[in-house]
Amino acid sequence: MPRLAAVALRRGSAVVLFLAVWELVPRFGLVDRVFLPPFSEVVAALWGLVVDGELAEHLQASLLRSVSGLVLAVLAAIPLGLLIGWYRPVSDVLGPLLELFRNTSALALLPVFVLLLGLGETSKIALVVFACTWPILLNTISAVRGVDPLLIKSARSFGLSSPALYWKVVLPSSVPALFTGVRLAAAYSILVLIAAELTGAKAGLGYLITAAQYNFQIPQMYAGILTISLLGLALNQLLVAVEHRLTRWRTPPA
Repeated sequence: MPRLAAVALRRGSAVVLFLAVWELVPRFGLVDRVFLPPFSEVVAALWGLVVDGELAEHLQASLLRSVSGLVLAVLAAIPLGLLIGWYRPVSDVLGPLLELFRNTSALALLPVFVLLLGLGETSKIALVVFACTWPILLNTISAVRGVDPLLIKSARSFGLSSPALYWKVVLPSSVPALFTGVRLAAAYSILVLIAAELTGAKAGLGYLITAAQYNFQIPQMYAGILTISLLGLALNQLLVAVEHRLTRWRTPPA
């Protein structure tokens, strides 16, 4: 127990120091507290948003868009990545097109999505899908190509068919790298969505931040930013827990 407490203290010390600096710097007048309120005022504003239900409304809207886009990207990118990583002809055909699109900024395409799909939910979810596809796809391709050839050769020597080889060897070996891509995509899903919500949205954390800025409600603005950080942290920890559950077969490090 003392060891766990020491680890928790060591890992949380930087965060505690950052929050302490945030609290004290405005109070000592080192920065204008109108533009950077103390952390305690931001927490109070956040609690006010929680109590009146406004935060729940915006959080629900952003979560629905973000998770929908992420799930659709996972369903599309993982099978495609498995095909590209395993079959060289598919890689040769689709490789140049993928290189073109993966180097195109999702936010640069926001006007295109709005023109084609309108200002509603469809364009925002489509933008999230586009942004999330590439880290998942590229990590899946890399994971498949990085499977130990000795494992594949051994599995084939036991007479495994191609589907069985995929299911029992390639997929389990690819899970760690694959989940790295999903975790990156989860972060992208929030960042890109917030940027999309800054314009043309009537609800969501991006809308909350913009509305607070326009109304000069600075603590509420920082409360929205803090909520985004906590949301990203929660999604990452959830995916880490799922990854650990799916990779319990791996031998733990010494």
